[in-house]
Amino acid sequence: MTIRGNYTSPANPSSPSGAHPFAFLPANALEPKTTRTKGLTEIRGLYYAPVTKTYLDELLKDWGEYVDGVKFAGGAFSLMPEDRLRALIDTAHAHGCYVSTGSFIERVLSTSGGSKAVISKYFTACKNMGFDVLEISSGFLSIPTDDWASLIEFTAAHGLKPKPEVGIQWGAGGDASVEELESAGTRDPKWLIDRAKAFIDAGAYMIMIESEGITENVKNWRTDVISAVTSALPAEKIMFEAADPDVFAYYIQNQGARANLFIDHSQIVQLACLRRGIWGTGSTFARVVTFEGAGEHLRKGGRAVHGEPAEKY
Repeated sequence: MTIRGNYTSPANPSSPSGAHPFAFLPANALEPKTTRTKGLTEIRGLYYAPVTKTYLDELLKDWGEYVDGVKFAGGAFSLMPEDRLRALIDTAHAHGCYVSTGSFIERVLSTSGGSKAVISKYFTACKNMGFDVLEISSGFLSIPTDDWASLIEFTAAHGLKPKPEVGIQWGAGGDASVEELESAGTRDPKWLIDRAKAFIDAGAYMIMIESEGITENVKNWRTDVISAVTSALPAEKIMFEAADPDVFAYYIQNQGARANLFIDHSQIVQLACLRRGIWGTGSTFARVVTFEGAGEHLRKGGRAVHGEPAEKY
């Protein structure tokens, strides 16, 4: 299930119907934003670059149909007065995007000693401010799997969508050097997969796959980890961090146009062109395709329907 605010597709001034003027040109068939459950795009908001209400509003007015969620990073929202924070969240909702806290729970856990009262107060404040998704990461922390699963259930009990972040790299999330992360070591992919399955069972809305140790701050990409994850976990329940064009191009090339991806807000157009198959690099140009019948396939529960005329499919 995806989370939506009130959303109206941006109208084209030269077209009363709001249709795209180049719709007659062939492009990949993707689900409309209002019903999209695969091929989700979550963007990073303010952190590495300031993102103001005016900027976010203009960005989503033009490109909001290609954006499903907006994520705060690095606890940046905790620096903002209520009126400015609420204005950003309301702007994202007005364009039909869900809003995620990012991984600030690590700071809350580390400073509170895991106090249930403090964490409940944090969750309640997030809910009251209008956040939809609460990311639950532990790149810097050691936390038992059962405690992590309990946090997922506790998040849902506060009316927020729990989105645990899992990865193979210890110390992920702090822009550490390749050498520093290598010395910290990585976990076995099975560790990631086992926890992701436990978190889905606990009610996780989505699993965010941490990029560090896999495609970020590594000398060689761990494509074996990516293959293990996509083979073991449902596609609609996993989202990959891919805030680099080469990385999201790899995911689209290997998983198709409907991969769920987290990118920087500056990369919306490039990813949208790639999903629609209208542009790409030398390795992806004119090679990313979809099939229009996939919508019926998904609506029928992913099962073939025998004996029906082809035109009914």
